[in-house]
Amino acid sequence: MAETKKDIQRVFHCREYELPLGSKTYIMGILNVTPDSFSDGGKHQDAAEAVDWARQMIEEGADIIDIGGESTRPGFIPLDAETEIQRVIPVVERLVADLKAPISIDTTKAAVAQKALEAGAHIINDIWGLQKDPQLASVSAAFDAGVILMHNSESGVYQDLMTDIITFLRTSLGIATGAGIKREHIALDPGIGFGKDLAQNLETMRRLRELQVLGLPILLGTSRKSMVGKVLNLSVQDRVEGTAATVALGIAYGADFVRVHDVRAMKRVAVMTDAIVRT
Repeated sequence: MAETKKDIQRVFHCREYELPLGSKTYIMGILNVTPDSFSDGGKHQDAAEAVDWARQMIEEGADIIDIGGESTRPGFIPLDAETEIQRVIPVVERLVADLKAPISIDTTKAAVAQKALEAGAHIINDIWGLQKDPQLASVSAAFDAGVILMHNSESGVYQDLMTDIITFLRTSLGIATGAGIKREHIALDPGIGFGKDLAQNLETMRRLRELQVLGLPILLGTSRKSMVGKVLNLSVQDRVEGTAATVALGIAYGADFVRVHDVRAMKRVAVMTDAIVRT
């Protein structure tokens, strides 16, 4: 029997944090500790600088900090787990000690997730929806972590785009629950910019409401992405207004979390949109 909109979880659990859903949109601030991420690569490689930037994002309205140690930009060079661990764990340890907010680790590797969760991280954000590393689901379950399951595709070929995204996410959801991850610990991400061209990204945005059939909260990550750049013909640093449009529309179409670079601006967009759509 298919899930329905009314079945959407009302609380997202991630270890000791419980985030009630429905009354507000949660802002996930992006913290890349990489030399080559598409938007901010090289800016926060030093652990102290990374921690300072995370503090600033919290002050500007971020509810969650998402730390990435491996670039996933188009054409990225895969990173070994040990190098990724060396990049992210010192930052995770300091943020867990310094901030009263959930810390997310953006990784596809069970070894990295294990170290991050041992250091106190709260959420695993996997761009392959637990379908790349067979151990990642069980590691997440062992720590009672929150998990973001994102859609991705190596081929970019679809029979029906949103139907195929939902099918992929159902598979990910089965892996998660089969490993013991509770549904109230899971959120879904349609994967804007991953395995999709411009037309497919725009269609995913238009059809975002269809993801509600899975009965789980939705995270949307459109910040500064090529979809915005191609529509507006703008460089990465000039995509704030275009990102704002996608954030507002995404919230109106059911997103509970938005993953962003420009926290102050997108927090304002979210609060204004929430005032319209969440009353």
